[in-house]
Amino acid sequence: MPVQYGISILLSGISLGGQYALIAIGYTMVYGILRLINFAHGDVFMVAGLMMVYLSASLPLAAAIPLMIILTVLLGFIIERAAYKPLRTAPRMSVMISAIGVSYLLQNLATYVTGGLPQMYPALPGLSNQLTIAGVSTKYVTVVTPVLVVLLVAALTQLINHTRIGMAMRAVSRDFETAQLMGIRINSVISVTFIIGSLLAAIGSLLYFTNYQSIVPLSGSLPGLRAFVAAVFGGIGSIPGAVVGAFLIGICESIIKGSDWSVFSDAFTFAILIVVLCVKPTGLFGEKVTDKV
Repeated sequence: MPVQYGISILLSGISLGGQYALIAIGYTMVYGILRLINFAHGDVFMVAGLMMVYLSASLPLAAAIPLMIILTVLLGFIIERAAYKPLRTAPRMSVMISAIGVSYLLQNLATYVTGGLPQMYPALPGLSNQLTIAGVSTKYVTVVTPVLVVLLVAALTQLINHTRIGMAMRAVSRDFETAQLMGIRINSVISVTFIIGSLLAAIGSLLYFTNYQSIVPLSGSLPGLRAFVAAVFGGIGSIPGAVVGAFLIGICESIIKGSDWSVFSDAFTFAILIVVLCVKPTGLFGEKVTDKV
């Protein structure tokens, strides 16, 4: 394999993995606190992309980008309050069905608004521009993505480890009922978790759709599914695990797509997951949970 081709595959995989990581963190944070797989998270990512398309058509990018992020965060907050909060004491299966319903609702709303037609994502100056690395031409987003992911994860780690809300999040994830008895405002903690996840999904959409500019109502399904696989691969509930898993999934996907077996790229992703879970059921960084009797 020529060196330049290998560098191109590696750069693409790292960039794609970073974008999956921003989505995967949302999955793993919600699961860590609620023990819930938020199946609507990938569709929040898709809606963020569509909002950017429509906002950029009528506003300057300097105003459209922050407004899109704010609206995506608001959407995540509304979803939590409308679809999940009323089911706080319901069986977990009921909450999961609600999450699936929200996912289909967002997809159908997107189909209604767009008519099912692909929407072209705007070119973002600074991210869409070309640069050359070791003789390989790529977009600036390829370089920006891993750096931005590292900075965001570092900031999130500081938030979780050194702030009151972070301490509350760790307490709730450790023991939901006891944290509630100790006076922690559970609803506020859960809302903050959804807000952070939606914020990261909005930033991830900026990076992802800069490379894949055609958006349809199902554009969040496959990235969301791969990000979920990355979260499980790294150890669902572990933020470092989700990030490492996402980068591994992104690199492996790019290698497979650059080979003659590209049609099996999705199958290979799940094959890796199955092998890892057979060897380590909790994922690479997952902790074994012991039920107290």
